Amino acid sequence: MSGVATRSILVVDDDRELLRALERTLKNAGFEVRGVESGEDAMSSLSDGVPDVVVSDLLLPGIDGIELLKEIKAAAPATEVLMMTAHGTIERAVEAMRAGAYDFVEKPIERERLLRTVERAFERRELSDENRRLRERLKDHDARARMVGESPSMLELRRLTSQIAPADVPVLVTGESGTGKEVVADLLHVLSGRSEGPLIKISCAAIPETLIESELFGYERGAFSGAQQAKPGRFELAHRGTLFLDEIGEMATPMQAKLLRVLEEHSVVRLGGTRPIAVDVRLVSATNVDLARAMHEGKFREDLYHRINVIEIPMPPLRDRLADLPLLVAHFLERHRGLRARPLDGVTPGAMERLAAHPWPGNVRELENVLQRALVVAPGPRLEASDLRFAHHVAPRGTSEPGISIPRGSSIAQAEEILIADALERAGGDKERAAKLLGISARTLYRRTSRDSDNGADEPDRPTD
Repeated sequence: MSGVATRSILVVDDDRELLRALERTLKNAGFEVRGVESGEDAMSSLSDGVPDVVVSDLLLPGIDGIELLKEIKAAAPATEVLMMTAHGTIERAVEAMRAGAYDFVEKPIERERLLRTVERAFERRELSDENRRLRERLKDHDARARMVGESPSMLELRRLTSQIAPADVPVLVTGESGTGKEVVADLLHVLSGRSEGPLIKISCAAIPETLIESELFGYERGAFSGAQQAKPGRFELAHRGTLFLDEIGEMATPMQAKLLRVLEEHSVVRLGGTRPIAVDVRLVSATNVDLARAMHEGKFREDLYHRINVIEIPMPPLRDRLADLPLLVAHFLERHRGLRARPLDGVTPGAMERLAAHPWPGNVRELENVLQRALVVAPGPRLEASDLRFAHHVAPRGTSEPGISIPRGSSIAQAEEILIADALERAGGDKERAAKLLGISARTLYRRTSRDSDNGADEPDRPTD
């Protein structure tokens, strides 16, 4: 339990005599107390510090108790609010509890009842704080645990990430697909001063160009056909937290200009709106595209590049840290052990040699996919070399892989499903690489795989782009 000196209460009542009596009672019990006579004064006082608990009269001139409750919960969700009510307003007190009040006390106020209720409110507040701290520790542990490896390049990556995380500046994470750029973004967030805020993620390649502006900046009601209510964008959702823009190198040039303006002005204007909305966001971007080459070719704005790349974190490919392979194999086999009825006893030397001989174009993501499949098909108690299947176009020398088999009589939709599944396997789960193998755009592949998972009955369009 926190120390008495730090337990603060704001009391709100327009009855000045009662307000002073409540202040004396609570101060004598050891609390830090501020008293105000209106809801407006209560909201203004929040700029001087957010209290742990608010004790407010239900009936107030101007902003009433329920409206004040909603305002406080919007500004400080962790603050507990107690309502004081007369006998004839019990129903409204119940309404207040539905709106987020912790409890209510009836007038005339009984000292012992008030103090008991206030103590319970503090206990709830402290329990919520402890739960939040536990969740943060678990998030921290999970992000650290996913950064597997003890090779020199991974030790340097962990050191650099831990050093950069507290610095509230934009970070660009670069590297090949499947190297774990999103894991670095997670760790940057949980080790930063924004860890209590949201971490919002979006893939710039997965969203069609026509939708990405509304996804990032939001839209107002009536902004376009089907916009029946306003919706905040990812920047607003990430306010006071971190926004992770994955595959930023795939963003179209016109959208890059709009993103640059938001980063410079620290505000967004929703689609169909006119009012700037202030946003406080730490930007973490990631790309597997050579942005220097993209700038030279006129595909990426130089001014945006310098805005997002205050600090760069390069991700090492798996082929350059094969010393981490045993640790990664053990990590993924444990992580996906639920795919088997009986856990594996281990991995044979032959299987480990075959894994080490593979060039891993899909990096850690490909390794995870290979091991997931092996866990499902391995018949014996140990993982054998024969249980491993790699992408067709990069199979280790001396091995052969079966071709694609499409059953006679398959529909176009079924054939496309088989082709997409095969391309994803050959690309180690990398949808951009799979799209190139199929000769379609990455957005088309994202759209089709998303639609198939949402509604298997929908027949996909023919891959013409």
